[in-house]
Amino acid sequence: MATRIPPRSPQSGPRPQIFQPTSGELAILPGSGNPLLAQAIANELGVSVVPGKAHTFSEGNVFVKVSENVRGRDVYVIQGVHKPVNDNFMELLFWIDALKRASAESITAVIPFFSYAQGDKKDEPRVSIRARVCADALEAAGCDRVLTMDLHSPQIQGFFSIPVDHLYGRAVICEHIRKLEIPDLVVCSPDVGFAKDAVEFGHDLNAPVVIGSKVRTDHTETVEVHEVIGDVKGKNAFLVDDFTITGRTLICMADALFERGAKDIYAAVTHPVFSQGAAQRIGESRIKKMFITDTIETFQEPLPDNVEIVTVAPIFAEAIRSIHERTSVSMLFQQ
Repeated sequence: MATRIPPRSPQSGPRPQIFQPTSGELAILPGSGNPLLAQAIANELGVSVVPGKAHTFSEGNVFVKVSENVRGRDVYVIQGVHKPVNDNFMELLFWIDALKRASAESITAVIPFFSYAQGDKKDEPRVSIRARVCADALEAAGCDRVLTMDLHSPQIQGFFSIPVDHLYGRAVICEHIRKLEIPDLVVCSPDVGFAKDAVEFGHDLNAPVVIGSKVRTDHTETVEVHEVIGDVKGKNAFLVDDFTITGRTLICMADALFERGAKDIYAAVTHPVFSQGAAQRIGESRIKKMFITDTIETFQEPLPDNVEIVTVAPIFAEAIRSIHERTSVSMLFQQ
């Protein structure tokens, strides 16, 4: 209940000063994209979430309202940019604007999955560099800082003039894999583009690395695997990637590994984008177990039995605590 200052009568002395120590107080505001992850992060930090309301009207108009005083507080908005991508991104912009107008001390956009990071370059004539447009929009809305995880193109951090902290899901995934004590493990990158990251997985798991060679012929997300560079015969393979949409890259690579003598085949992605039919395809594939994180928590269809969720709430909470306390976060996003 808010403290009310009593009216002063002519006979009374000076008006008593009421002070509420909210300046700089850490606040977690969940967007509609990641309410469960936001609550888990708040639980890790030992704070309550800031109540808010996000509503989409029948014609598609998005409305947000912060339902608690945030004046002078350091607010962290947890809102991923995944499907519905544009609705979630616009909601994030509106949260930032609402907090700015409510006199928040600082506003950090915590974006577990930033899908527009894929649009980092002009690789065809007359196309938009979408990641740069989004970066400009976030800054124009009043964002002071961005905290995200496993950007498909890490170089887009340079599109921002505000600080960007880039976390890696590899830490929590590798910790989970080590507990399974899988023998004769070999890490596999599905393509050359993820090879550097696969080497980091191999280093963390003390396992050799092999690399697949794939080709996409068009924008239909059809994949062809031409070759696997490295020996997988008689070994247990661990496929790693930053995200999957249709699952076809991982499934195609799992088939190629099996044909080359691999035994059990595991997989892991940080961002389970999962379009319609992806979960079923993965469930029917040669992948024995696939590990995903909770950067995305809504799916178009039930997850199959061979998919397991590993939470990233602790690493986000640790990063938020470090940012808020003005201590180094470098150990959390080392590559």
